[in-house]
Amino acid sequence: MDLYELTLHELQEKLYNKQVSSEEIVKSVFARIKEVEDKMQAFITLDEEGALDRARKYDARGNLSSIAGIPYGLKDIICSQGMKTTCASKILDNFVPFYDATVAARLKEAGGVLIGKLNMDEFAMGSSTEQSAFFPTRNPWDLERVPGGSSGGSAAAVAACEIPFALGTDTGGSIRQPASFCGVVGLKPTYGRVSRYGVIAYASSLDQVGVFSREVRDCALVLNIIAGGDPLDSTCVDIEKPDYTAFLKDNIKGLKIAYPREYFQEGIERGIKDAVKQALLKYEELGAIVEEVSLPHSEYALPAYYLVATAEASANLARFDGVRYGLRDFEAENVIQMFSSTRAAGFGDEVKMRIMLGTYALSSGYYDAYYLKALKVRRLIKNDFDKVFNDFDLIVAPTTPTTAFKLGEQTGDPLTLYMNDILTVPINMAGLPGMSIPCGFAEGLPVGMQLIGKPFDEGTLIKAAYAFEQNTDYHTARPDLGVK
Repeated sequence: MDLYELTLHELQEKLYNKQVSSEEIVKSVFARIKEVEDKMQAFITLDEEGALDRARKYDARGNLSSIAGIPYGLKDIICSQGMKTTCASKILDNFVPFYDATVAARLKEAGGVLIGKLNMDEFAMGSSTEQSAFFPTRNPWDLERVPGGSSGGSAAAVAACEIPFALGTDTGGSIRQPASFCGVVGLKPTYGRVSRYGVIAYASSLDQVGVFSREVRDCALVLNIIAGGDPLDSTCVDIEKPDYTAFLKDNIKGLKIAYPREYFQEGIERGIKDAVKQALLKYEELGAIVEEVSLPHSEYALPAYYLVATAEASANLARFDGVRYGLRDFEAENVIQMFSSTRAAGFGDEVKMRIMLGTYALSSGYYDAYYLKALKVRRLIKNDFDKVFNDFDLIVAPTTPTTAFKLGEQTGDPLTLYMNDILTVPINMAGLPGMSIPCGFAEGLPVGMQLIGKPFDEGTLIKAAYAFEQNTDYHTARPDLGVK
């Protein structure tokens, strides 16, 4: 087995036992990237020379703690010192940050080897990674299909064994949905569990950084590093952080699991329903108590989400005006024209549309009718979850209504594209932790099961996901990319 095929914890063990060096691992990963990247197009930026230099330094130090010497990638919305951060947008095509985002700094301090930045939908606005200003990423299970979005590059790269783990961001499902489409593990922590400092904002009350990996254990290892309070982010909660690897136990006897009937109704593909229901039976076999519940306001989550998210986006993206950084129209005759022409040339159609929707929702005369009403619905959604969690430890549901769709199939129909998030946005609206893990296949394509937990109870998600993983083999399946 080649080194690039190994998981994070397997590579960690080999480094600890001095069976391999970090340099050998990084070389293996880049060899894999050179084999498949022309098909995948998962990376926007690669830094082979810098990664090898960092690997050699870690080898010289002999640092055996945490993720030292292990390569990884960052979604290209996470600032990294000295490495271009574009948000997959022309307006930031030349932006090189002079600082690290907190999550990037913590991985660097732990000894991880950053090898590059991963493709995404522009400014995280999309569900397929087709909205990138540069190129679409492809699903390794079927190169004619999308990997999901907006963190599609991160999910696809992990699934294709180009890297053992990656970070992404999740505003309305942008970690869990691509994790489901690509057959990998994707964890969105509770809002406030992980710092957003240095993560370029889409919707500030919804965005959260999370982890992609091929196994649950690796997800726990990375969460141990990136979670925790941060004085640079006032929305990041400084509370006690457990050791998430302590939850890697397969005994879940007595765990109370709810499944919401609204998540299994019309519009969810039969193969996905069947796979998740089989997974629920597996949980019962393992000793869990499984019961049906209702989340009655779920049907309102998607429209409310697109009002809240676009409103926040219209405010956050106002900073991209050609004045301080990024693209600038140097031919403009005055400042107003420079603002207008820079944004017209720099933003893609999807981003422009969402800015306009958000500006409209916040405008005088419409604020109460749209944005304020969406905030009230958000509270009702949170109340639904709170009521269920009074009696249950965990909620289990499908991650997505369909498996990965074909490239170009939904680009001309934004409403259909938005419907891909119907099962994931309620969790962001309520600020809860969510996780997608592989639970089967439908017509040869991966199916993801979504685990939803109480606030700051990522440990229960990890425990339930690990128990399922240890008693099934879906996580061991790998796509065939036509190379050795």
